[in-house]
Amino acid sequence: MRVLPIHLPAGTDVRRALEDLARQEQASGFVLSVVGNLKSAAFACPGQDGPTTLSGELEIITLQGTLSPQGVHLHLSFSDGQCQVWGGHLEHGSLILKGADLLVGFLKATPDSAIRASAEPRVAIAAAENCPWSQRALRMLRSLDIPFETVSADGDLPLIWIDGELIGGYEALAEWHGSGQLQQLRRGT
Repeated sequence: MRVLPIHLPAGTDVRRALEDLARQEQASGFVLSVVGNLKSAAFACPGQDGPTTLSGELEIITLQGTLSPQGVHLHLSFSDGQCQVWGGHLEHGSLILKGADLLVGFLKATPDSAIRASAEPRVAIAAAENCPWSQRALRMLRSLDIPFETVSADGDLPLIWIDGELIGGYEALAEWHGSGQLQQLRRGT
């Protein structure tokens, strides 16, 4: 594992910075630690139609999850000025107030995983940017490090195909995950 210390200055969008870092490094990894504060936090809570955004002097408590060139799946917890703790999936719009220091661990690619990384994705997904179920499906695929391609489709979204066969939407994908069937689609397996 290669560990990188990262400083995010005031005004930086945390999610965008980590997405850019993973693409720049062309590597997968995870957040090891963080200290810092936010002037706004955008996060998605389970069962909500869209992200929640809070503003003020917000202290970061934890930031954990995975990052790869294909995207990130990160969970943020933070406290407000009354020491109330909030948290959920990190979304775009979480902006640094004064600064934040992170340690990011990147995994070393093996020659075998480099060969698999070039293989055609077995998963295709049609998703809408403002659809919470689409975003959850994309987060699941990214966090499990499952290669996928995005496609266009009409109707209720998301729609997910595995090996060319339509399996359904987010609930079907979650069922595949719960039963362990997605494991074989992970990069490096």
